[in-house]
Amino acid sequence: MSTPEPLSPAALADRLAGLLAATDPEPGAAALRVAVDGPDVAAPGRLAADVAALLPARGRRAAVVPAAGFLRPASVRLEHGRTDPDARYTDWLDVSALGREVLDRVGPGGPGDVLPELWDVVRDRATRAARVPVTGVLLVPGALLQGVGLAFDVVVHLRVSAAARRRRTPADQQWELPAFDRYDDEVDPAGLADAVVLADHADRPALVLQGRYA
Repeated sequence: MSTPEPLSPAALADRLAGLLAATDPEPGAAALRVAVDGPDVAAPGRLAADVAALLPARGRRAAVVPAAGFLRPASVRLEHGRTDPDARYTDWLDVSALGREVLDRVGPGGPGDVLPELWDVVRDRATRAARVPVTGVLLVPGALLQGVGLAFDVVVHLRVSAAARRRRTPADQQWELPAFDRYDDEVDPAGLADAVVLADHADRPALVLQGRYA
């Protein structure tokens, strides 16, 4: 594990882009599969987009496929109500679909094209999106992505402490907090990740390298 490296948000994206550009996918894979894992308050989607924008200049194509496009239908996701933290932890993400339609397809032996989204949460229906080819680096931003068997090659975890989560989470999302407490306790996402972004303060992140980057 490296010493935390304080960075500006822009420098953080640049540093991660450099690391990913220098990391090869598995033999026979179309793309390096990267999780950008963190709660909404840490804005994993923004970081993924910022990193993806920097990769072509480093000779690597990049695509972003948000995990939010692979949530389950409302009949499953909200079966126990709209504010059940246990359901948020175990029932919201369609893990099988994300693996089957995205990660496996750019992994070793896959055809190299992915479904960019499966389910429209607002309309609560399938999006019927067409598959798109992906090569280089595939970034999948989202929450609670580790410990469920998804085939990521690299995991970047945006760590927000429990106290900071409580401080920064909007009132209408506070019900989700026990799900993230449980995630920390049961999965230890910061311990499993290859790169940990200390993100208690959005404007003052710090990067810790471990795992494959130790």
